[in-house]
Amino acid sequence: MKEEQTVCYSCTNENCFIKKHLHLEQMTSYISKKQNIICKKSDQFITEGAPLQGLYFICKGKAKTVKTGINGREQIVRLTKNGDIIGFRGFGTSKKYLIGAYALEDTVLCNFSNETMREILQHVPEFTYALMLFYAEELNKSENNIRKIAHMNVRERVIDLLLYIHRKFGQTNGLIDIELSRKEIADFAGTTEEQAIRILSSLKKEALIKTEGKRVGILEVSTLRSEIMEHKYF
Repeated sequence: MKEEQTVCYSCTNENCFIKKHLHLEQMTSYISKKQNIICKKSDQFITEGAPLQGLYFICKGKAKTVKTGINGREQIVRLTKNGDIIGFRGFGTSKKYLIGAYALEDTVLCNFSNETMREILQHVPEFTYALMLFYAEELNKSENNIRKIAHMNVRERVIDLLLYIHRKFGQTNGLIDIELSRKEIADFAGTTEEQAIRILSSLKKEALIKTEGKRVGILEVSTLRSEIMEHKYF
């Protein structure tokens, strides 16, 4: 990993929390305090249990956040792209990161230290309010996912994951715009790699998906949605 300075005002990432609040005069003094970090694919930039070093905003790229589960196995809990925030679960309530994070491709991160974030939250009410709404939405998503997973079988969990990454990253030339290994798919779906491979093979034989290396393309979105539709209304 290495540091590189990028200018927020010329950034084209309109989804970023920081970018959305650059019109506020109070933000000017805080922008100069941020650090930019460039990660190569597979680089770990947050270690679970490490001292909290502020929040990370993805300027460009993709990353995964993981949590250590039973028998020390890492489980993917979130996939992130341009504009997303990483490290927010421990901020303000813990002195350590509650998750680990890895770059899924070459990624540029903007890091705002603990001190800078506290100053922004204390002096920029518009930003604080927006972040509060973000936390509320994330909590709602987490609660819904817990209810869904409790009622889904393994095939349904894999389908739910495929539809999630299809919504979040989009599809280009018939393939979802993110590379995930079979192990990563299994980790996110809460199953074994062998089971994930069997389910993907079955979905492929049913002409519901296609695969090219680590990329998956969804051929029949409506059919897959209908298979798990009942779980969307708990």
